[in-house]
Amino acid sequence: MTSFRPTLEFLLYQWLGADKLTQRPRFADHGRETFDAVLDTCERIAREKYAPFNRLVDQQEPRFDGERVHLPQATQDAYDAYAASGMLSAAQDEDIGGMQLPYTVEAAANSFFALASISISSSLLSVGNANLLMVHGTALQKEVFALPTFSGRFSGTMCLSEPQAGSSLSDVATRAVPDGDGSEADPLGPRFRLTGNKMWISSGDHELSENIVHLVLAKIPGPDGQLVPGTRGISLFIVPKKLVGTDGQLTGVRNDVALAGLNHKLGWRGTTNTLLHFGEGKYPVEGRAGAVGYLVGPPGKGLACMFHMMNEARIAIGMAASMLGLAGYYASLDYARNRPQGRPVGPAGKEAARPQVRIIEHADVRRMLLAQKAYAEGGLALNLYCARLVDEQHTGAPEAADEARLLLEVLTPIAKSWPSEWCLEANSLAIQVHGGYGYTRDFPVEQYWRDNRLNMIHEGTHGIQATDLLGRKVLMENGRGLQLLVSRMQATIAQAARQPTLAAHATALEGALQQVLAATQAAWATGEPAEALANAVPYLQAFGHTVMAWVWLDVAGATLRSDATLSVAASVGRMGAARYFYHYELPQVAAWLQVVAQRDTTCADLPEDAF
Repeated sequence: MTSFRPTLEFLLYQWLGADKLTQRPRFADHGRETFDAVLDTCERIAREKYAPFNRLVDQQEPRFDGERVHLPQATQDAYDAYAASGMLSAAQDEDIGGMQLPYTVEAAANSFFALASISISSSLLSVGNANLLMVHGTALQKEVFALPTFSGRFSGTMCLSEPQAGSSLSDVATRAVPDGDGSEADPLGPRFRLTGNKMWISSGDHELSENIVHLVLAKIPGPDGQLVPGTRGISLFIVPKKLVGTDGQLTGVRNDVALAGLNHKLGWRGTTNTLLHFGEGKYPVEGRAGAVGYLVGPPGKGLACMFHMMNEARIAIGMAASMLGLAGYYASLDYARNRPQGRPVGPAGKEAARPQVRIIEHADVRRMLLAQKAYAEGGLALNLYCARLVDEQHTGAPEAADEARLLLEVLTPIAKSWPSEWCLEANSLAIQVHGGYGYTRDFPVEQYWRDNRLNMIHEGTHGIQATDLLGRKVLMENGRGLQLLVSRMQATIAQAARQPTLAAHATALEGALQQVLAATQAAWATGEPAEALANAVPYLQAFGHTVMAWVWLDVAGATLRSDATLSVAASVGRMGAARYFYHYELPQVAAWLQVVAQRDTTCADLPEDAF
């Protein structure tokens, strides 16, 4: 982690100016010293409680004995240390035990855990769960369910997917019926009985915390007993694993939520992933089937509430993917510096008597290392930038806050999907640098690849993110979010154009940006969604690469302005990664956009039997 800290601090302070957030009233009690202290604490816990056990939790998968889930003691120790650090409530108000940290600093501090062991580091859902309740829950729901989660007594999940529906939330079939005539009188909120199944629930059952608070999407039947089709009828419910009294203490009654089984995964093996049965009668409450749940927010508005949590989760997934990319990069860099093999290209290299050189001296190995650096550090920068927008949305002046909201709408699909794709490629390159050894379990890079493969699926697949971007985000509010992003890109281009070192990059980015805008217009030229969205994924890839080129250009500019305070090696490395991205990656944008602009229907039109 020693290589990572200077990179993180540069992005956090030199590039994003996170320390300037202390000038805002909410963060006025903080300074650079307190931010650094938080980073110190998280780095230490990650080094001591997470990193040494990353391989162990991969090998000792969760085990279900029919009643309880068993995890290694190391997972419990890591959970307890994280909860004791106060990071679960880092962004919350001080009067409820929080630190009132900027989200930018919180995200930066949590990156240490993802770098050390993403498989153990699964607290993001608990934080998102409690944050949602702080926004949409009643005062008592916050006190009884959110505050214990912030302290670590409880943990949380988000329960969206179902076996028959997958990502198609309009097909959710879990039912929620009022729990008798007195449901409205329950102090914890309107009380319902839920029946249905939820699939792919991360941390859906374990013994790490005293209780698990499930946030469950379900539909309330209409007067005729039928479920409303589509997403309009979806509501959100708190369904605790164990029932809780209004004093926040467990009542001793197990709710009718049963673990049907664990999913055995390619990666993230240290985190339980579950199929849950709600209301099937294994743990009947008051002698009746149906899991007890409490309505959050208005009926039929569950999806809007849940999206508050999902957007946070998508930034966290992008950060996780970036950190796994960096973990593989650091491992393969160390290997390349120490592994002797082969001789230099050229006449001298043909002399077998000459000693072997380290593989980092070979041009193609350097290409693979530089690609990893460009992908992973770029992904980290993009997600920290999005975290900084979250702070702007919550604490900035009204106009700046609204701009941050719109920019986040456009950037979130990219912040989640771009690192998920390209940092997975980074992990593949890390294996390649190791050669045959990388394919064995003797080195960690194969596990990093397996762990990262989930992130292209997690919190919405590439296809979903691409459709969201081209089908909704670039069009919303008459394209105002896209226009804002373009204006920020062009400001960076104008600034870079005045720097001889960056002028060619500025010209290249301007060209790519104009291609993206032209392709966006061409995709929607006929107004037919089926035609426009047929090539949404290539559009996402091109848009993502253009955004990443912008990020690298801005980071390069900050590097040139800050050279006097940075190590020469770090500056040269950062500038080299930017140059690599512009020379090797950005030229791909034109090929991706060609099929988008032409509304190519090769894939959509091929008859099924031709496959």
